[in-house]
Amino acid sequence: MQTSRRDFFRVATVGGIAATVFGFDLQPAYAQLKELKIARANETRSTCPYCAVGCGVLIYTIGDRAKNVTPQVIHVEGDPDHPTNRGTLCPKGSSLEQDMLNPRRLTKPQVRRPGATEWEDISWDNALSEIARWTKKTRDDTFVEKDENGHTVNRCEGISFIGGCTDTNEFNYLVVKTMRSLGLVYLENQARV
Repeated sequence: MQTSRRDFFRVATVGGIAATVFGFDLQPAYAQLKELKIARANETRSTCPYCAVGCGVLIYTIGDRAKNVTPQVIHVEGDPDHPTNRGTLCPKGSSLEQDMLNPRRLTKPQVRRPGATEWEDISWDNALSEIARWTKKTRDDTFVEKDENGHTVNRCEGISFIGGCTDTNEFNYLVVKTMRSLGLVYLENQARV
């Protein structure tokens, strides 16, 4: 059976009239359409963490904000009031909700020891201690006090640092001061990469 556009509108109109005549009440259906899943959610403005553009996002969570209740993310969308993206998001930004709700998301630091095949969970204190120990060892092993001409350079060539696109100017200022105090010369920011 070949149906034209005109036939479709005729059938839809007749069906709507029949629903009204035979007493079908469409008001509850219309009311349900207006009730969005984010109607009772809390709205939080944030910044997409993926690239240097820094698009604004709105994160909607449900939870009563009680002390021991973790809010549940139910929806993520672009912020229409943000001057950078005006409500649009790229495919990676659109997938933020899936990243937050992923059951495989890591929530503890992990380390894989030399020669091991499995990752092991460690505490945050152990992770910070290991990072500090390896940073100091690498700096001591790769620190250059004088160049080949005998000039004092005091630089560390074995460590580099790259900043994130969503870091504030204050944070970046402190990071650069800290990294320069270690003697790092390889500093970059994701916004320029």
